[in-house]
Amino acid sequence: MTKETQRARQTLAGGQLPTFGKPSFGTKLAFGFGSAAFGVKDSGFSYFLLLFYGTVVGLEPGLVGLAILLALVLDAVSDPLVGYWSDNFRSRWGRRHPFMYASALPVSFSFFLLWNPPDWSQGGLFVYLLCISVLIRTFITFYETPSYALLPELTTNYEERTSIQLFRTFFAWVGGNLLTVLMFGVLLVPTEQYSDGILNHEAYATFGILGSCLMFVAIMISSLGTHHRIPGLRQPGPPKRKTVRQVFGEISETLRDRNFLMLFWAFVMNSIAAGIAASLAFIMLSYFWEFTEFQRFIWTASVFVSALGALLLAPRLVRRFGKRQTVLSLGIIAFSIAPMPVVLRLLGLLPENGDPLLFPLITIINTVDLAMIIALQGTMYSMIADLAESGELRTGRRTEGVYYAAVTFTRKTTAGLGVFAGGMMLSAISFPDGATPGSVDAETIWWLGALYAPSLLVLWATMLFAVSRFTIDRDRHQANVRALAAGNDKRAR
Repeated sequence: MTKETQRARQTLAGGQLPTFGKPSFGTKLAFGFGSAAFGVKDSGFSYFLLLFYGTVVGLEPGLVGLAILLALVLDAVSDPLVGYWSDNFRSRWGRRHPFMYASALPVSFSFFLLWNPPDWSQGGLFVYLLCISVLIRTFITFYETPSYALLPELTTNYEERTSIQLFRTFFAWVGGNLLTVLMFGVLLVPTEQYSDGILNHEAYATFGILGSCLMFVAIMISSLGTHHRIPGLRQPGPPKRKTVRQVFGEISETLRDRNFLMLFWAFVMNSIAAGIAASLAFIMLSYFWEFTEFQRFIWTASVFVSALGALLLAPRLVRRFGKRQTVLSLGIIAFSIAPMPVVLRLLGLLPENGDPLLFPLITIINTVDLAMIIALQGTMYSMIADLAESGELRTGRRTEGVYYAAVTFTRKTTAGLGVFAGGMMLSAISFPDGATPGSVDAETIWWLGALYAPSLLVLWATMLFAVSRFTIDRDRHQANVRALAAGNDKRAR
């Protein structure tokens, strides 16, 4: 038995909250690495799904977005139910780990199927994409929600939660981007059959195989690496028979919290913006900026620098300014910078495509700006953990799973509403299927940028307004922890 688990058992035996102290580096690493599975799924859905089905397979882009949007509607029901189930599940492996272990194979296999579609008609391909999307999004919920819900129990420390969360955010970006770099550096390369590697059908099938393997490994390492914490984690109360109405009533009570609602809408707005940016990213790189294959490879590799910068930056800012102020400050700076290159291009104030100054200029701006955005996202996700104690004081139940189910749902809007909006933009400007970079007329390219930049600005501004209404700061969180500890002490006596 590890020292971490011994301390946790002693704390629980004394009727106190399971604070655990500071988790070891190995625990942080294992917990964080599991998010590489969601990163791979998110990278595939956000960056390549619209590109693959819309320009390579030949499914109309609007239908691609519609399939993902319909899958998102089903998520709105399934995600909170999975979260509630994991909050109340009883087993010798605790509330969370049985779900984590059970999801590994289904998640991996459904991801493989996504990138190996049959040669069907438009209607058949639409149904296939819809069904596989529902499967993989449901299976990833069975892993991501219970796994994420471990965070509030790993520590109650306000700053330490941000540090742990940044490991998870770091690996989500690195895991997904690792395969993205591989795609543009090795797989999506010109061949005799394809003058532009983006149209290489076989590359996406290979992506499906590699992604499936990485997802399986990440889920198993994270599950095994946090398994030793099970003896010190919370167990639900005595089992009670509940009607469907009572179940949804408890879920509704948990989520009827003003601070949660503000964060929820902030996450939705951020995820839609991220989905638009991601689904159109390589269309922008290839057609708007006309970067070469090698330049696209360097662009994707720069994300590793951004993710590392965020891992180092966010915990320091939170220690000094708190979580809400960190998000607002980073957001104002980052979201002002992000769309500026597109706006300047539309105004004719940037070097022309092909100019040797253009690529390094845009890449440096994006690398610095993305580091701030990743740091902002990680800090926002750590704010969800602080709802656990607040919600327990309000409802008398420990419902991390329900809260993190909402987070999982909002993250899926990246590949739901975001991809849908991206697909609608391409359909609205009649963007041609299978076009090679440089062959699309200038007016179509101009309208692509004109729709892209303002959409992001509006969504990001709405997100920051919602975050500004969040009221759980460091002092209030510590007061919640003390109140729960005092209540447990009374019950123990």
